[in-house]
Amino acid sequence: MGDGSTSPEGLATGLVPDQPPSRAAAGAAPCTTEDVTTVRGLAGHAASAATTLRHTPDDAIDDVLRRAAALLDARQSQLLEANEVDAAAAVAGGLTASVRDRLKLDESRLRAMADQLRALAESSVPPSDRLVRVLPDGTRVLERRVPVGVVGAIFEARPNVTIDVASQVLRARSSVIMRTGAAALRTSCALVDDVLMPALSDANLPTDAVQLVRSAGHGAAAAVLLQPDLIPLVVVRGSGPVTRHLAALGASAGVQVLAHAQGGGVLYVDRSADLATARRLVTESLDRLGVCNRLNLLLLDDALPATAVETILTALSEAGVSASLAPHPHPIGHEWALDTGAEATVTVASIDGAARAGRLADQETSGLAAAICGEDEEAFRRFADNYGGTAVLWNASTRLVDGYKLLGVAETGINVDRSLGPRGPVTYLDLGMRQYVVLPAAAAGDNA
Repeated sequence: MGDGSTSPEGLATGLVPDQPPSRAAAGAAPCTTEDVTTVRGLAGHAASAATTLRHTPDDAIDDVLRRAAALLDARQSQLLEANEVDAAAAVAGGLTASVRDRLKLDESRLRAMADQLRALAESSVPPSDRLVRVLPDGTRVLERRVPVGVVGAIFEARPNVTIDVASQVLRARSSVIMRTGAAALRTSCALVDDVLMPALSDANLPTDAVQLVRSAGHGAAAAVLLQPDLIPLVVVRGSGPVTRHLAALGASAGVQVLAHAQGGGVLYVDRSADLATARRLVTESLDRLGVCNRLNLLLLDDALPATAVETILTALSEAGVSASLAPHPHPIGHEWALDTGAEATVTVASIDGAARAGRLADQETSGLAAAICGEDEEAFRRFADNYGGTAVLWNASTRLVDGYKLLGVAETGINVDRSLGPRGPVTYLDLGMRQYVVLPAAAAGDNA
């Protein structure tokens, strides 16, 4: 998930050198010739490997995933040792507790990463070809999903994302070039060198299919976004303003960008709510404060009795979270996960009914996820009909809006753009291109 961590935060402003005026975005991160040369070299190797992956059977990719899962188990000690160095540097550098939590690996998190790889390997892959229609003369029109080739990924300092992104891109039969936050660079290098590349090698597939930009400089992130001929698609995760800035930079270069710039879950408690359910949802939504799908905005129906409001606010307090009450000195959709030092805060506001709650969530937040707590089905429908975000939930926590929890596979990020293309958790099924295939009338025994 893009949680607003350390990458690629702090990018300076300036024009990108070696780009024609039409490609140089005002305010873009400075990008040196060395950055461009390094990234193009990595991307060139990835592109060569992608030629092989394009024709690799799905079961061979699944073999890589299983081998990587086994290596995560077998090489725990050296992976944790690398992570400890990153963690110590994070403490010395004064990074916040929520950032350090995202950075941390332990045995349980490594086991979870391995389990997700095995689950991905066991999940069924839809056929790449789908029959669209048969013309009157018998001509067949098929829709085919074809690999992108090379997919770029720029993400925050969360080591597990290195595995999530690489596994999803490989399952899409493309190569990946990744740039992670500097705080996690040592751990990500260990995951690539000791897990992903050996898994590819042992499966007789090119290790160049997984590339990691090993520079801690911010210019490398810009360089990944400026190679439309080699890296046509880039997933960008991280803090809101910087991620939006990078997305604009990529767009100016002709790169397709799937950006996860903002998050923040909404919970509306309706007058028909069961208070035990409301308390549970508040608690479940705040188990981790630095993630994008946590509770961010709590809307309370005007018709709730004072005792119910007190019960719900008590649940917030018991979770160690403060309530920001009206009048709010900030936009009502302010994302607390990105507010260093104030992460343990939730905005609380009263609202006149389900329809207004849905509209407010739709208009004033990122549109990542909104939940309603209530027993009235009509209230749910009014809420859902007025909310256009990526996910709407009834008596369920917004924390479920995560690739693995929601879809059973890891994600590369969550796309909240209100445009055509994938929205919500982005998985390997979204990392491909549509191609139409026209075939002559089927011959006897032809099942195509």
